[in-house]
Amino acid sequence: MPDRHLFTSESVTEGHPDKVCDQISDAILDGILRDDPNGRVACETLATTGLILVSGEISTSTYVDIPSLVRKTLADIGYTRASYGISATKAAVLTSIDEQSPEIAQGVDESEDHEQGAGDQGLMFGFACDETPELMPVPIQLAHGLTKRLAELRKSEELPWLRPDGKTQVTVEYEGDRPVKVKKVVVATQHDDLSDAYPDVSMEHQFITREVVEHVVLPVLVKSGLDFEEHFIVNGTGRFVMGGPQADTGLTGRKIIVDTYGGYARHGGGAFSGKDPSKVDRSAAYMARYIAKNIVGAQLARRCEVQLAYSIGVADPLSVSVDTLGTGQLEDEQIREIILKEFPLRPREIIRHLDLLRPIYQKTAAYGHFGREDEDFTWELLDKAEALASYMK
Repeated sequence: MPDRHLFTSESVTEGHPDKVCDQISDAILDGILRDDPNGRVACETLATTGLILVSGEISTSTYVDIPSLVRKTLADIGYTRASYGISATKAAVLTSIDEQSPEIAQGVDESEDHEQGAGDQGLMFGFACDETPELMPVPIQLAHGLTKRLAELRKSEELPWLRPDGKTQVTVEYEGDRPVKVKKVVVATQHDDLSDAYPDVSMEHQFITREVVEHVVLPVLVKSGLDFEEHFIVNGTGRFVMGGPQADTGLTGRKIIVDTYGGYARHGGGAFSGKDPSKVDRSAAYMARYIAKNIVGAQLARRCEVQLAYSIGVADPLSVSVDTLGTGQLEDEQIREIILKEFPLRPREIIRHLDLLRPIYQKTAAYGHFGREDEDFTWELLDKAEALASYMK
């Protein structure tokens, strides 16, 4: 009988301080790509009480009004009152921007005698599995579903006392490599001070728990079709009024596991947000996901992890590896040979194939870069699956 084990993944809302920073960094990247598709951007953001600091290395022929982009991003997220932890209109915005190092540029930029090389050394992983229609692991998809639901109910004012900051966590029981039941759900959501209506803190907590379970947790779990136990924890400390950058300093690139597979697959360590696609941390991770998803979509395997590795200034990957975790219809080395034949793996080829020089990145910066149904997420297409499936005939 297959072994039973538990696996847990988490997600955070768009109002989480780290996600605020990711969205600001990608808003600046998008602002540059709209007018200068060849701009070089490595943009980092820090958020704390009443302050946004933007720094990094940017080389571009265009101009973007960074403070305006910062304030618009904060307002769109919902940080419109100082009591929420930061205010779009009142926050101070500081910038410290340098140009990209010319020593990096000479290895990355394309010229007559040099093909565009990788923007850095590093290793990137892509993953897919047949647990969900999106070919993603169940725990991270459910966790994202819960955080998105929190944002929807807050913005529609169906639950008007919700505030932007929040986190979710989902524990799934597996039998072998198959998900069979949701065992536990944790939701932490920032909320208004409801002490006028509920002077007793425990009564306030009971109200919030009841509403979150009814309107957030149960709809997402029922839609998933999985069995679940009603083991729900909402705001485990009892109260969550102070949140956002006031309660926790935010930084770009600190939620890389939330951004990818919820810990279900390996990670090379590189963050995505604020980086133009010449940075293989981003573009090659998207390509690795695209490859893995098409392999699973072609039913060459039920689970697939792809690793790509690069050296700065060098176009060809240093290594390509694949692991189907014992579920492959062909040997892993055979699938690797198919990858080398069917997929473009040089940085310039990846950028062209996935059409990455577009202002599409701010919306990637919350609720995961993978498993999303959006036509701009070209790395989620299954347009190579039919060609891959022909290798089994």
